[in-house]
Amino acid sequence: MAEQNAHFTNGDDLLWRHLKTVPAFRALLRAVEARFYQHISLPEPVLDLGCGDGHFAQMTFARPLMAGIDPWWGPLQKARRTGMYQLVVQGMGDRMPFPNGAFASIVSNSVLEHIPDVQSVLNEAARVLQINGRFVMTMPSHYFTAYLGGAQFFESLGLPALAERYRQFFNFISRHAHTDPPEQWAERLAQAGFQVERWQYYFSRSALRALEWGHVQGVPAAIMHALTGHWIVAPWESSLHRTEQWVRPFYDEPAGGEGAYILIIARKVANHPIPAHLPEERPFSRDELHEKPAPAPTPQPTTSTPAPSLQQTAQTALPPPTPPPPTPTPKK
Repeated sequence: MAEQNAHFTNGDDLLWRHLKTVPAFRALLRAVEARFYQHISLPEPVLDLGCGDGHFAQMTFARPLMAGIDPWWGPLQKARRTGMYQLVVQGMGDRMPFPNGAFASIVSNSVLEHIPDVQSVLNEAARVLQINGRFVMTMPSHYFTAYLGGAQFFESLGLPALAERYRQFFNFISRHAHTDPPEQWAERLAQAGFQVERWQYYFSRSALRALEWGHVQGVPAAIMHALTGHWIVAPWESSLHRTEQWVRPFYDEPAGGEGAYILIIARKVANHPIPAHLPEERPFSRDELHEKPAPAPTPQPTTSTPAPSLQQTAQTALPPPTPPPPTPTPKK
C-alpha cells in the first residue's frame, strides 16, 4: 500500500507538497522539476532510471510507473513502500535486467550527473527503450559552479584559489561527476542514438543561491531525519509559511536563457550513433506551466515484452537482493 502524507490537501501545489516532506532547498528544486513533467507526455510503460527512494515520483506522477531501478538497497525499500512502481529493481544503469525495447519512456531526474561513465548508461537506456521512445532527463549545467555565491565571495576578495576549492567542495558534497553544457549532453545522447527534441535551462543564479545556503539551513533537518526518519516534523502550512514565502518567487520565476540546471527531452531515433544536433532552446513559458496539466498517460500499443514477462525477466536476471556497502548514496 502506498504511503500517504496526511497533511496534504487537495489545494496543495507542487511546491507545498514538497515543502511538507523535504528541506526547503530540495523542495524548491524538485518542485520546479516536477512541474515540467505535468506537461510532458510519457507513453507507457515508463522506467524511472535512478529512482532512489521514490519520493520524487510520489510527488510528481498521478499514477504508478511500470518500473524503478536503482543500485542502492536502502532507498529502494522506501521506493517500494510508496506504491509508485509496479516493479522495483536493484541494478546498475549500465547493466539493466530488462529486454530490448521494454519501455516507451524513460525519466531520469537529477541522476546522470552522478555517474562517471555516463555514456555506458545512455547506451543501455537506448537498448531498453523502444524506437521513437522518449527520454526525459534533468541535470546541472556548466553554470552551476559559476553561480555559487561562496565562490564569487572569495573571488571578490582576490582569492581565486579558494573560490575554486569552494566549487570543488560543493560539487563533492553534491556528488557531481558532471556539470556540463547542453552541447556535450547532445553529443553523448547522439552516440546512443538519441535526438534532442526540446531543452531548456532552469533555476536562476538567485534560485541557486537559495539552494546553496539552504544546504546550511538544512543541517537541523538532516539531524531530525537521522533520529526520526522524517525531514519535516511540523508539516503544517502555519509552520512553513515563512519558508514558503521565501522560496515561492524562485518557484514562479520564468526559465530560459541561462540556468544552473538543464531539462532535456530526447527521442530514440536509431540503434546506432547519429550526428549530434542541439536545437534552439525552447523553454516552457509561464503560460504553458500554468495551463491545465496534460492528461495522464494511457498504455500505448507496443511490440515489446508485456508487463508479466518484463517482471519475470528482471527477477530472473537479478541475484537475491543484498544490502550495498555502508554509506549508501541516496538520490538527492
